Amino acid sequence: MSSTNSSYEYLKRFAESLPSLISLIVILCSVLLAIFCYVLMPDSSPNANTMNLSISLQKPGFKVEVIKIPQQNNDDQNSWIEMLFTGRERAYKEIAVSKWEIKNDSLIYFLYTGIDGELGMENRIPLSELHDGRGGEVEDLDKYIETKTYWLGTDRYGRDMLSRMLAGTRVSLSVGFISVLISLLLGITLGALAGYFKGWVDDLIMFLINIIWSIPTLLLVVAITFALGKGFVQVFIAVGLTMWVDAARIVRGQVLSAREYDYVEAGRALGFSHSRIIFKHILPNIMGPVAVVAASNFASAILLEAGLSFLGLGAQPPTPSWGMMVKDHYGYLVLDAAYLALLPGFAIFIMVLCFTLVGNGIRDTLDTKESYL
Repeated sequence: MSSTNSSYEYLKRFAESLPSLISLIVILCSVLLAIFCYVLMPDSSPNANTMNLSISLQKPGFKVEVIKIPQQNNDDQNSWIEMLFTGRERAYKEIAVSKWEIKNDSLIYFLYTGIDGELGMENRIPLSELHDGRGGEVEDLDKYIETKTYWLGTDRYGRDMLSRMLAGTRVSLSVGFISVLISLLLGITLGALAGYFKGWVDDLIMFLINIIWSIPTLLLVVAITFALGKGFVQVFIAVGLTMWVDAARIVRGQVLSAREYDYVEAGRALGFSHSRIIFKHILPNIMGPVAVVAASNFASAILLEAGLSFLGLGAQPPTPSWGMMVKDHYGYLVLDAAYLALLPGFAIFIMVLCFTLVGNGIRDTLDTKESYL
């Protein structure tokens, strides 16, 4: 009962910190966006990579009429689960038009030029060719012609910025989550072994920690990336292998203190194995400080991934990484399309800030532990 009351007091204390609570809500909303991004974003193709160069660099709120021409060979058999995780190839090709009309059983359209009052090249397509891929005459032109709104505009390749931003949320959170998981597995294990056994085990692990600690993090990440190669999976491993030292040092210090407690001595007297004492008795009682480090490492992982992608060493095109989006458009900062680089940069800033504030909230909550004993 006292444990339940203590947990309630910790949650209450954390909720009293408004910035931390707001940050936690933002993170939870971002997680939901990352999971269901392909359901929510306008361009649900894999990596939101549908290009239309005729409408590149359009401002937020841009509207244009598009004609959807069905592809001859398309497969709509993707399951809902596959669509949720990987998106779905479009069953039609979109063409932005300035004007269209029906004449002599044909659809005549003029390509979009971006210049008011100027019509692009004239094209003609028989109405009989507007079908659903399985034959049959067109019945309703509204199915094939619509007005699209690009709420955040388009990038230099004519891709929907809103869709790319939403898909980038999944990339950043995935890198953060898996990298932190790798770092915690390594850090907690090595730190616990060093703190519990002390002696030569502690000396060896601390020697390794000091070596890793002495190398600049970004340089170490770049070196590991060069060794493993460029790619999305390599970023997980590279970032995770460079951030475990923080967790290891904190866990080591906590275990050094906890190993002298009475319940540890009682476990030894009862003949419990070392692994049982470490993982079932000591670690559950020292996870508070580890949670603070995990939140901090999550923010660092997002920054490192963005930096690697900006340098061309992280996620590779067409993966919609926020860092790569900044790299592709930083040249427009001095032009009238600065938002193309500022939007993903602002998203990185908000995500890192939220994890930092949550980490601070956890730390402040744990600092009040003595008042509840």
